[in-house]
Amino acid sequence: MISQETISGLKSWFTSYLKTFQSGDPDYQRNIDLKEEHTRRVCKEILDLGSSLSLDSEDLHLAEVIALFHDVGRFEQYARYGTFSDPESEDHALLGVRVLRENGVLKTLDQKTRELILRTVSYHNRATLPAEETKTCLFFTKLLRDADKLDIWRVVTDYYREMNSVRNGVIELGLPDTPEISQDVYTDMMAGRIVRTTCLKTLNDFKVLQMGWIYDVNFPRTFQLVRERAYLKKIHDALPRTKKISEIYSAVQSYLEVNCLASPAGPIVPGPNPKNRLTKTVTSATIK
Repeated sequence: MISQETISGLKSWFTSYLKTFQSGDPDYQRNIDLKEEHTRRVCKEILDLGSSLSLDSEDLHLAEVIALFHDVGRFEQYARYGTFSDPESEDHALLGVRVLRENGVLKTLDQKTRELILRTVSYHNRATLPAEETKTCLFFTKLLRDADKLDIWRVVTDYYREMNSVRNGVIELGLPDTPEISQDVYTDMMAGRIVRTTCLKTLNDFKVLQMGWIYDVNFPRTFQLVRERAYLKKIHDALPRTKKISEIYSAVQSYLEVNCLASPAGPIVPGPNPKNRLTKTVTSATIK
């Protein structure tokens, strides 16, 4: 069992660990701060999603710890490679697992809980989830992935609103800001598939990919928050007005609206490619 005292201790370790990455370089520090702030907001998002599913306090504590450490590999990744792009460096999720193991961060937890947290962290950025995993692990991984997306959408939509005055090549993955949308990106989106990162050729491709994350959302509360915060519209507003983009936006908005009609205990309506998606909301009673 993870107590509130245990969570406080883990948060203290996290804060101390981040101090080792402090720098006098404002551009470097800006990106370290970006990931710290993201982590703390994902902790809040996952607690909100968990509460919407009526998780008990034990499961909420576990969810918070998973969120706290999901991106712990990002800091060493940026310090070592100067990028948050996994293809240009290394898998930040696996790097995070290594950081947690090497520092004995989870040593106060029982082995079963430790391994569950480490597996969830290692899976959170995968294109697909391992079908052979336990229901418990898949549930918490999907909860984390939803919480993570909610804040990444916030980060990128805030950035797109202000990018005319402030540019950050790290957020843009160094992609050229040219008007076209790649055909493979358009094809994946219209088929209801998550866009493959190997297809990205422009910043607009990346923006479209971010709209497509809606196809990998797992819980009704997440859909509702995406609609309330108008994330898809904000990304659409940052894109050129073309026929392809209009068709993509119509498709993702329709998918969002259908799933916003689902009750908290009801099913997610699958898209054209529903692999690795929960078919119904899972609560504490069904994952124990």
